[in-house]
Amino acid sequence: MGLESGNNKTAAGAGNPDLRPPSPPPPPPEFSLRHRYLQLFRQIPKMVLIIGAMGAISCMLVLYHSSTTFPFSGDYNSLTAGKLLADSDINLDELKIILKNAAMSNNTVIITTLNDAWAEPNSMFDLLLESFRIGDQTKRFLKHLVVVTLDQKAYARCLKLHPHCYNLSTNGTDFSEEAYFMAPDYLKMMWRRIDFLRKVLDLGYSFVFTDADIMWFRDPFSKFDKEADFQIACDSFNGDPSDLKNLPNGGFNYVKSNNKTIQFYKFWYNSRLNYPGLHDQDVFNKIKFKPFISNIGLRIRFLDTGYFGGFCQPSKDLNKVCTMHANCCVGLENKVNDLEIMLGDWRKYKELRANQTIDGFAGSWTVPQLCRGSFHRPRVAKQKDDQGTKS
Repeated sequence: MGLESGNNKTAAGAGNPDLRPPSPPPPPPEFSLRHRYLQLFRQIPKMVLIIGAMGAISCMLVLYHSSTTFPFSGDYNSLTAGKLLADSDINLDELKIILKNAAMSNNTVIITTLNDAWAEPNSMFDLLLESFRIGDQTKRFLKHLVVVTLDQKAYARCLKLHPHCYNLSTNGTDFSEEAYFMAPDYLKMMWRRIDFLRKVLDLGYSFVFTDADIMWFRDPFSKFDKEADFQIACDSFNGDPSDLKNLPNGGFNYVKSNNKTIQFYKFWYNSRLNYPGLHDQDVFNKIKFKPFISNIGLRIRFLDTGYFGGFCQPSKDLNKVCTMHANCCVGLENKVNDLEIMLGDWRKYKELRANQTIDGFAGSWTVPQLCRGSFHRPRVAKQKDDQGTKS
């Protein structure tokens, strides 16, 4: 009975060659190779599915990483949206030569922009140059000033008065006339400037940008924060240079050339697509709160109006003032009139100080005058000066 159990039968059969089933003959070599190819071919769909699934997972991980690094993915993607004008329209070889000739030892230049209305004799350009000449040790900065003109007439006048002139023309747009605040040409002019400044940073040059209606009275560099990447003047300064709630004025800023500022200027320029109809300063007030700014590590500081004042919030002590801006003023003629008076105030201050006529004399401004009729204190960021190449 033990031999009839299944286990024992198997064991007996396994040990008896006569009870084993005959082995199939080995396949010919060519059949074996073809068989392997067929098996591999049948497995291809499975392999494609596996590879596709792995690719999908990789894409999901990349998207997740992007969204965690830049929460506003739409804003970040706009960095590459649209055409960066300066890359296609400017003469890079000429610009590089001008920047090199004008740069300080630390690769920093001073930049202003002009159109024909502001470059006319006895207009804004003449006043700007005069302020450099009569300021306290500011004449030396003229050799570092790059004047970017926006039309051929302004360029021709610049060449007569200054060594570093660059003509940033725009096909199909005439910027020679007075550009009224928020008019289409004004907006084009402002965004054209932002993109140009982005290119300057990209070429490795830091800059102080100054509107032509800003008078230079002292060296501003000693008042800049050495650790900041981007520093900007204010229409209204609340006393805290790091507070994003300050109301900035894009007419004066100091920007160091580094990867953070280059990314920021791309982001700023392309953000115009997200806020159509707004100028650069209003868009800056929108994007300064975006997580993108902190994610790239951009250090923003707002400049004290005690040193960098304007008609919106004047610098009260002439012993401290570095620059004064004809902001919060409507009309080119009004600006020119009041800036001429401002330069007169400064000359009087220097004379009294030199003669020590008054001990501890701090001086005072007699402006605004004509600008007072259009004078308004900024309540929101978009309430800005309305003329020329910038508010």
